[in-house]
Amino acid sequence: MPAPAILKQVQALPDNPGVYIMKDAKGAVIYVGKATRLKARVRSYFGGPSGLAPKTRRLVGSVAELEYIVTGSESEALLLENNLIKRYQPRYNVRLRDDKTYPYLKIDLNEPWPRVLITRRRERDGARYFGPYTNSGAVRSTMALVKKLFPYRSCNKPITGTDPRPCLDFHIHRCLGPCIGAVGQAEYVGVIQEVILFLEGKQEQVANDLRTKMEAAAEDLAFERAAVLRDQIRAVERVIERQKIVADKRDDEDVIAFAQQDAQCCVEVFLVRQGKLFGREHFVLEGTQDETQSAIMASFLQQYYSSQSNIPPLLLLQHAPEGEGLVTEWLRDQRGKAIHLEVPQKGRKRQLVDMVATNAAETLMQMHVKWLADTGKTAAALTELQDTLELPRIPRRMEAYDISNISGTNAVGSMVVFEDGRPKPSEYRRFRIKGASGPDDFGMMQEMLRRRFARTKDMLTEEQLSELAEGADPEDLGLGYTEDENEAQRVQWGTLPDLVIIDGGRGHLNAVLEVMHELGVHFIPTCSLAKQQEEVFLPHVEESVMLPKTSQGLYLVQRIRDEAHRFAITYHRNVRSKAATKSALEEVPGLGPKKRKALIDAFGSLKAVREAPVEDIAAVRGMTTALAAKVKELV
Repeated sequence: MPAPAILKQVQALPDNPGVYIMKDAKGAVIYVGKATRLKARVRSYFGGPSGLAPKTRRLVGSVAELEYIVTGSESEALLLENNLIKRYQPRYNVRLRDDKTYPYLKIDLNEPWPRVLITRRRERDGARYFGPYTNSGAVRSTMALVKKLFPYRSCNKPITGTDPRPCLDFHIHRCLGPCIGAVGQAEYVGVIQEVILFLEGKQEQVANDLRTKMEAAAEDLAFERAAVLRDQIRAVERVIERQKIVADKRDDEDVIAFAQQDAQCCVEVFLVRQGKLFGREHFVLEGTQDETQSAIMASFLQQYYSSQSNIPPLLLLQHAPEGEGLVTEWLRDQRGKAIHLEVPQKGRKRQLVDMVATNAAETLMQMHVKWLADTGKTAAALTELQDTLELPRIPRRMEAYDISNISGTNAVGSMVVFEDGRPKPSEYRRFRIKGASGPDDFGMMQEMLRRRFARTKDMLTEEQLSELAEGADPEDLGLGYTEDENEAQRVQWGTLPDLVIIDGGRGHLNAVLEVMHELGVHFIPTCSLAKQQEEVFLPHVEESVMLPKTSQGLYLVQRIRDEAHRFAITYHRNVRSKAATKSALEEVPGLGPKKRKALIDAFGSLKAVREAPVEDIAAVRGMTTALAAKVKELV
């Protein structure tokens, strides 16, 4: 319940556009938002919790102080909101992780002899900035390529033109030698302009300019200079050849899509210049849980393009941003020219967006895999789980369970296994729920756990059960984690987990504990993880356990829970698809199981059967023209 002082402050808010700032009891900024009408927008948070998303309910419950800033327009509010989010990194906002530390390439054209530098601060100083790059490795490899192609200076010495001798770069044609007066300022700046064109993705224009210079040098009989330019042209052309052509026209566009998992989101940006894929970057957004796809896209566009100096005229987006008109207006101001936002639905552009979305999902998965491969982090996570959940031993083997159904139909369950913090797909198992009827998640979970641990009980002797109930280590009895793959396969159902994780809340946990006691395996440590607030519920502990949001232990149990959910959803979709196909074809009189199977084998899917002409259906083995006509009529 918000404090009365907050409610009074809300009532006193003006109806002007502006930005509101919410703080917690410690004075830390926890959320920044913009509004066309401050009073109406902020009041919507405090009208009642029933219509609010879980994340918003947690935000409202944490607000202890409210500030606001009135702006002249909604556009000004958008700009101010973005600046404040970057400054405070509020935990309830969608935010670009570590945005302030992303590296850029900088070319200061105000210098008489400009250089190409790496910087992590983008300032309004008249310099050209390229990026941001997601890591120092990416920016350094780009800089190395540019240095190889263009002979600009990389030293920081004062240029007087009177040095007695040049450095090695001059002798290997990697620098024009302004330090010894070997080149005039105009010619040197011309090379820097070629670097800028190259970084803007205009490599073909660079190649054409170099070709013109080479021909001029040859006419002047400056053959050594012409040979250097020829080698430059060939190097630029090799770069052009490696770039994938993704557009028929010579378009300049950014293609943006993302993949999301809980509070983390990976955004992939493909940079298309002159119709070719010039580069790609990925960024991590945090705080995306319970946010709409439109809100996530809007937040990313604002934070990413506020630090971009080379914005193309077209953005191809996976989802339309929230407040599209306002975001477009803001981007136009950032670019200084017209800009168009498009969410393609078909054709080449849609295929390109889908490709970027696939890459975002792959990048997110690789980030998780990289985390799991870090033995230091997984060891810390396992130790933390043992301490926080008060487990008798380090949970080297963990099993997680989830249910997937639609109103109780086609219900399935999943069991995933992690050993030493890593998934072990060979021991994943799927369950078709048979006994529970209707949308009874508790009953379905009980059926799955009963079937799993009934097999365990059948493989154990009374003596083993007694020793385990008294606290014996399963490994001492040959029932725990084993590194022998052959042995692990043989004893899988008899292998006891160090921790069972149930996807759900207190009710799911209590339902499962009934089964564990019924089967005499109640000594197996069991917990449940509620998704909304990531609360961990334990047996015989009244209060839930809240692992720190940044803890390795929480990240690991989230990964395990999400993997169980993914495995269950995938199986449920397959079961539902087969059921739909079967029921549709069963409506056709005279079409028996063998003919139904023959049709699916021939066309691959029910949709393909629907779209096939009668003569093609009739050509399938066992079919007739009359029966094919019935299929077309009824399916």
